[in-house]
Amino acid sequence: MANIFEYYLVDWLGISLSLLSVYLLGNKNKWGFIIFAISNVVWIFLGFVLMNSLGTAIGNAVFLVINIRGYINWKNLPEEKSC
Repeated sequence: MANIFEYYLVDWLGISLSLLSVYLLGNKNKWGFIIFAISNVVWIFLGFVLMNSLGTAIGNAVFLVINIRGYINWKNLPEEKSC
Protein backbone atom coordinates (compact mmCIF):
# COMPACT_ATOMS: atom_id res chain seq x y z
CA MET A 1 0.00 0.00 0.00
CA ALA A 2 1.29 3.42 -0.93
CA ASN A 3 1.96 6.11 1.64
CA ILE A 4 -1.32 7.99 2.28
CA PHE A 5 0.71 11.15 2.89
CA GLU A 6 2.56 10.92 -0.43
CA TYR A 7 0.94 14.08 -1.80
CA TYR A 8 0.92 15.97 1.52
CA LEU A 9 -2.83 15.35 1.98
CA VAL A 10 -3.60 17.61 -0.99
CA ASP A 11 -5.20 14.65 -2.75
CA TRP A 12 -7.43 14.05 0.29
CA LEU A 13 -8.43 17.72 0.24
CA GLY A 14 -9.31 17.46 -3.46
CA ILE A 15 -11.48 14.37 -3.07
CA SER A 16 -13.15 15.73 0.08
CA LEU A 17 -14.11 18.94 -1.71
CA SER A 18 -15.31 16.97 -4.74
CA LEU A 19 -17.57 14.77 -2.61
CA LEU A 20 -18.92 17.75 -0.65
CA SER A 21 -19.74 19.56 -3.89
CA VAL A 22 -21.60 16.56 -5.30
CA TYR A 23 -23.62 16.37 -2.08
CA LEU A 24 -24.47 20.08 -2.27
CA LEU A 25 -25.45 19.89 -5.93
CA GLY A 26 -27.64 16.91 -5.13
CA ASN A 27 -29.44 19.16 -2.63
CA LYS A 28 -29.79 21.87 -5.32
CA ASN A 29 -27.35 24.17 -3.56
CA LYS A 30 -25.41 26.39 -5.97
CA TRP A 31 -22.42 26.48 -3.58
CA GLY A 32 -21.68 23.02 -4.95
CA PHE A 33 -20.44 24.61 -8.18
CA ILE A 34 -18.08 26.91 -6.30
CA ILE A 35 -16.68 24.14 -4.13
CA PHE A 36 -16.35 21.92 -7.18
CA ALA A 37 -14.36 24.68 -8.92
CA ILE A 38 -12.04 24.91 -5.91
CA SER A 39 -11.56 21.14 -5.95
CA ASN A 40 -10.76 21.33 -9.68
CA VAL A 41 -8.02 23.87 -8.97
CA VAL A 42 -6.63 21.52 -6.30
CA TRP A 43 -6.66 18.61 -8.76
CA ILE A 44 -5.04 20.71 -11.49
CA PHE A 45 -2.25 21.60 -9.05
CA LEU A 46 -1.89 17.94 -8.13
CA GLY A 47 -1.79 16.87 -11.76
CA PHE A 48 0.82 19.37 -12.85
CA VAL A 49 3.00 19.75 -9.77
CA LEU A 50 2.83 16.69 -7.53
CA MET A 51 1.66 13.78 -9.69
CA ASN A 52 3.08 14.80 -13.07
CA SER A 53 -0.19 13.62 -14.61
CA LEU A 54 -1.17 15.68 -17.62
CA GLY A 55 -4.45 13.76 -17.96
CA THR A 56 -5.53 14.66 -14.41
CA ALA A 57 -4.68 18.31 -14.94
CA ILE A 58 -6.35 18.66 -18.34
CA GLY A 59 -9.42 16.67 -17.30
CA ASN A 60 -9.97 18.88 -14.27
CA ALA A 61 -9.38 22.03 -16.31
CA VAL A 62 -12.28 20.91 -18.54
CA PHE A 63 -14.38 20.16 -15.45
CA LEU A 64 -13.57 23.65 -14.16
CA VAL A 65 -14.93 25.23 -17.35
CA ILE A 66 -18.06 23.06 -17.12
CA ASN A 67 -18.54 24.08 -13.47
CA ILE A 68 -18.26 27.76 -14.32
CA ARG A 69 -20.78 27.31 -17.14
CA GLY A 70 -23.13 25.45 -14.79
CA TYR A 71 -22.89 28.19 -12.16
CA ILE A 72 -23.62 30.90 -14.72
CA ASN A 73 -26.59 28.97 -16.14
CA TRP A 74 -27.93 28.24 -12.66
CA LYS A 75 -27.56 31.88 -11.65
CA ASN A 76 -29.56 32.99 -14.69
CA LEU A 77 -32.50 30.65 -14.02
CA PRO A 78 -35.67 32.39 -12.84
CA GLU A 79 -36.48 31.93 -9.15
CA GLU A 80 -39.18 29.40 -8.35
CA LYS A 81 -42.29 30.93 -6.86
CA SER A 82 -43.65 29.24 -3.76
CA CYS A 83 -47.40 28.73 -3.48
